[in-house]
This record gives sequence, C-alpha cells and structure tokens, in this order.
Amino acid sequence: MGLVAEFNIHCEALPLVEVAAAVPRATLILDIQFNHGDRPLFIATVTDGSQAVIEEALTDAFDVGEWTLIGQAGKTRRYQVSPALDFEEQLGEHIEDLSGLESLATTEAIIERIEVKTDGWRQSGWFADREAFNEFSSFWQQNAGFRLHRLTRDGESEPPGDGLSDRQHEALRTAYEMGYFDIPRKTSLDRIGKELDISASSVSERLRRAQTQFLQDTMAPTWPPLPE
Repeated sequence: MGLVAEFNIHCEALPLVEVAAAVPRATLILDIQFNHGDRPLFIATVTDGSQAVIEEALTDAFDVGEWTLIGQAGKTRRYQVSPALDFEEQLGEHIEDLSGLESLATTEAIIERIEVKTDGWRQSGWFADREAFNEFSSFWQQNAGFRLHRLTRDGESEPPGDGLSDRQHEALRTAYEMGYFDIPRKTSLDRIGKELDISASSVSERLRRAQTQFLQDTMAPTWPPLPE
C-alpha cells in the first residue's frame, strides 16, 4: 500500500525561495511543468502580499528568466515563470550528490503540492512504498535538511501512529496515564496489567510492539541510514 507524506525540505537554493523570502506574508504554491525539457516552466500561484513587491522579486530573482501574469482573482495571482537555470545549475553548489538528485526523478512518487517557504519547500505527495519514501527522504537528509510532518497509508486520514491496534492504544494510554513513562516511574507493569486484566509480560509485549510501530510510522522514515 502507498504512503502519503507531508514534509519540509530545508534548502535556500531551491527555485523561487528568494521570491518567497521577499514576500514572507504571501503564500506561494508552485506547479512544475516537467514536459518542458531541462528547464521546466513553473506556474506560481501567489495569494496575499503586495503585487508590486512580488513582481519586483520575480524580476530581481537570480533563478527567474522571464515571468508573465496569466491570471488574477481577488488577492490571488498566477504567474508563468521561465527559470534562468536548470536544476543542476541551480543546486550544483549546494547539493553534493547531483547524480542522486537525478535518480530521484525515477522514484515511484508523485509530488502533489509544493509551497515555497523562506528557507525551502514544504511538499506533500504520494510514494509507492516505504522503500521509495526512504530513498527520497534519505537523499534530502544527507544533502540539505528534511523534516517529516505527516506520514499515513494511502486512503487513510488517520494521523501518524494510527497503525496501532486497539489493544496497543489501550496499553499505551493506560501506561501513560498511570505514570509508567514518568521519571521516576510512578507505576509498574504488574499494576498496569491488573488495570487491563492481563499479565505483566503481556503488558510489556504490547508496549514494545506499540512503541516499535509508532517509531516506524513517525520518526524512523526521517532518520538517515547508519554508516556501514
């Protein structure tokens, strides 16, 4: 089953970050038209912010060749942007593994939303499986900065960690509310077991399985591989 992820890539060299930094109160959503060769066109949708400041920032940005206002509705304006650089030229001085960047193009993933921030991109997208997501996240952890906000299974709306069973949820909540995770501990596995009407060894197993599943769904995808 596929995974849906929402995350930040912290890299100030990414396209149009300079523009977003010039208008920090605006929301800038980027759509990349990959069918335009080495320098794909961008469709930039900007909501709020001064039109004059936004257009001045587009004109002055080192990575913008030409831009055209193609639509406007209220406080939202849409621009077609021709980049002045290809991705290799844009990121070459900031990303050591350019071959790895190229290989991401073959990753089984669909990036559905890119919001340009003042220090990088916030993205959400679909990944075919854990291996595809790990390949993508590991590259950015090693070459820039990566922070995962949400990771769920495709078709599910539950927040991360909801792969836990009802019994695991119950065990975690009971242990937490009884102070098992406090420092120092305020309860024991025996007392939690009596509350749940199971043995202390069963409590221990449920807690270990629940913690492993929670880490697997949340933090583990953001960790870089251990050195060999």
